[in-house]
Amino acid sequence: MAQDNLELNYYLPQNTSYNATIPTPESVIGHKVGEWHVTHDKLVEYMKKLAEVSDRVSIENRGKTYEGRPIVLLKITSPENHNNLNNIRTDHLKLTESSVSAQLNTAKMPLVVYQGFSIHGNEPSGSNAALILAYYLAAAEGAEIEALLNTTVILLDPSLNPDGLQRFAYWANIHKSDNLNTDPNDREFHEVWPGGRFNHYYFDLNRDWLPAQLAVSKARIETYSNWMPNILTDHHEMGSNSTFFFQPGIQSRVHPLTPSLNQELTKEIGNFHAKALDKIGSLYFTEEQFDDFYYGKGSTYPDVNGGVGILFEQGSSRGHAKETINGILTFPFTIRNQFITALSTLEAAKVMRVKLLNYQREFYASKNSKKGKNTIKAIVFGSDKDKAKTYHLAEILNRHKIKFHKINSDFKVGNQEFLKGNSYIVPTNQKKSKLIKAMFEKRTSFTDSLFYDISAWTFPLAFNLNYAELKSEDNIGELVTDLKLETGAVTSNSNYAYLMEWHEYYSPKALNKILKKGLRAKVGMKQFSLNGKNYDYGTILIPVQNQELDQNQLYTFLNDVATESNLTIVGVDTGLTRGIDLGSNQFRILQTPKVAMLVGSGISPSDAGEIWHLFDQRYDMNITKIDLNYLKGVDIAKYTSIIIPNSNLKLEKSVLMKLRTWTQNGGILIGYKNAVKWLSSNKFIDLKFEKVEVKAHNITFEQRKNFSGAQVIGGAIFKTDIDRSHPVNFGYTNSTLPMFRRTKIFVKPDSSSYNNPIKYTKNPLLSGYISKPNLTALEGSVPFQIKSLGSGKVAVFTDNTNFRAFWYGTNKLLMNTIFFGKAM
Repeated sequence: MAQDNLELNYYLPQNTSYNATIPTPESVIGHKVGEWHVTHDKLVEYMKKLAEVSDRVSIENRGKTYEGRPIVLLKITSPENHNNLNNIRTDHLKLTESSVSAQLNTAKMPLVVYQGFSIHGNEPSGSNAALILAYYLAAAEGAEIEALLNTTVILLDPSLNPDGLQRFAYWANIHKSDNLNTDPNDREFHEVWPGGRFNHYYFDLNRDWLPAQLAVSKARIETYSNWMPNILTDHHEMGSNSTFFFQPGIQSRVHPLTPSLNQELTKEIGNFHAKALDKIGSLYFTEEQFDDFYYGKGSTYPDVNGGVGILFEQGSSRGHAKETINGILTFPFTIRNQFITALSTLEAAKVMRVKLLNYQREFYASKNSKKGKNTIKAIVFGSDKDKAKTYHLAEILNRHKIKFHKINSDFKVGNQEFLKGNSYIVPTNQKKSKLIKAMFEKRTSFTDSLFYDISAWTFPLAFNLNYAELKSEDNIGELVTDLKLETGAVTSNSNYAYLMEWHEYYSPKALNKILKKGLRAKVGMKQFSLNGKNYDYGTILIPVQNQELDQNQLYTFLNDVATESNLTIVGVDTGLTRGIDLGSNQFRILQTPKVAMLVGSGISPSDAGEIWHLFDQRYDMNITKIDLNYLKGVDIAKYTSIIIPNSNLKLEKSVLMKLRTWTQNGGILIGYKNAVKWLSSNKFIDLKFEKVEVKAHNITFEQRKNFSGAQVIGGAIFKTDIDRSHPVNFGYTNSTLPMFRRTKIFVKPDSSSYNNPIKYTKNPLLSGYISKPNLTALEGSVPFQIKSLGSGKVAVFTDNTNFRAFWYGTNKLLMNTIFFGKAM
């Protein structure tokens, strides 16, 4: 099959003239749009060229991806607007300030539209369409384009995932034949693990708008906050046998904090898409399959920020041309649909401009009219033992331009104590009041039992921080304008020993540096007191004598470690304590960890990537990624721990025996989610599971999918009781721990209570949706077990303790298993 329909006139509107001085995409990237998959470097090269030659276009580099690619943004508007762009932006932001917004004349204000493409790198029709869109906006001539650019500022993000787009473009291009092969069995349509969907660390970037933990997300949220766009579009792809989707989605699954007018405006914008797609004969659907509940997606984040988010989903060619139930789907066809709906968005923006500006103004003004009804005046959060976690939650608030304050004095709410210097307080009566509620609320009541994504993300629970809702603003202190995480230090130069408590988030980072240096360190299995200070379970002891560094060198090194890890190391001058003395056998010697993780086909890329990111970005620790394809030939004897992320494993017998022998010889084998059942069925660990059987009564054929979908635990938060004396819980100060759950793996507790260090409580639901049969099964079950196998240990977690990089609160469970597994 040859490639047809590759000329620009296939994509572009008819009866429009174009400025001949504006270069076409082909003249810069070296091929026609849709002939090859554009690589990110060529995409950026073209955008830079447009900014160079067009007075309608400017370009901004907002930083670098993890692989060093630029995170570019085009600002496209009329030359006159460009000359006044900062004033336009400043005036636009006044729409979100209720104290001044009423004075603005929206009839004379430009609209702001953020158009983003291909946040999933292997959904590339969007970024390729961005080439055509940028050309059209720079080169089109006539009254229509002039009217659009005079009244609109377009923020064009041509690649929301540069690293993933590059990876997929390489894959599709190296497998392309001159005579296009449309057979779905061809290798072109089956990219290797982990695939181009993800970023460098295998994250789904379209789930990171609210947590904002990754490099490109931080840049994007900064852009969003600086402009507060009225419309944001998010161009995706879906299965090849699908047609085209645009929002609104399923109405019963819209988050309750989203105003009903938002969905009405979404439908009105959708009429423009329908008209444009009807004109070119493209099939589409709406109000099914996708929803607007989780605010961490690009198409939903605007809905809680006074804008309108629009999701587009195009059936994917997955390469250059592919056989589908709707006929042969070509790459150019998918690009054209994305381009056409990008234009229809701009047409809607032009026609609905004043209506959308007024909506944004009213969104932020309405909070004042409801001020008296809100009995919650502020939210306080913090930890007296973990400044880093407190800081990182505050850091997220900062990114979203949410105002927060120091507290003016220590105070208690119930049995929770909030200390000055270790806590922050968030007034609810501020511009981002709805976003604050979305981030902090616990919601357990829903109109629908199905969710496209997670049903709960309560941030202080994810961070495992004390927090409380306050009915007064009495404790609000100084506004935080320069958020900083305190640097650490060693209290004094000691000739005897140093002690480091395990509460701080970055304790594992510090311990790893100490052990890698070749220093001896031990962990305290019991509590004790010294020099008037109480030391908790898990305190790290570093003796001064018989180390490879002399006293002064050790002090200097530890001071560097404490500074880099933002924690305090205490120098002590005696080993005599109240409790276990420092020479006690209750201080267990620690081993330098050398950790490997299984990756490759059958392993969940997201789960593996979150672990890799945790080690590499948070704790400065190496983790060796071993692909299942060559595991058989790897000498694994040198590793102290091997992690199996969520997976569907099918290992040959010799490899299975290899893992068993390694564990029996002293290794710590750690399995997550589906790996739990695999380890149990292959006799690595003896576990018993609770089964949930739900029978359909009075369920019609049409309702069957909704019935089964309601039994899915799509992502909710549950309360556990923990045994703080158990090494897996070292560093935790409370007797309860919120845990995230997305599986239906219910492990029955061990008959010995001390072997159940983490256990779901009675009525454990804290936030999110779970069906009653699943909730019953969850009560009293255990999310963690560790048992001996020979000289080694097998540890299992039924759920992800590292979810999307913002579940700071349970990261330490994995690190404790790695560092202290031998002592469990």
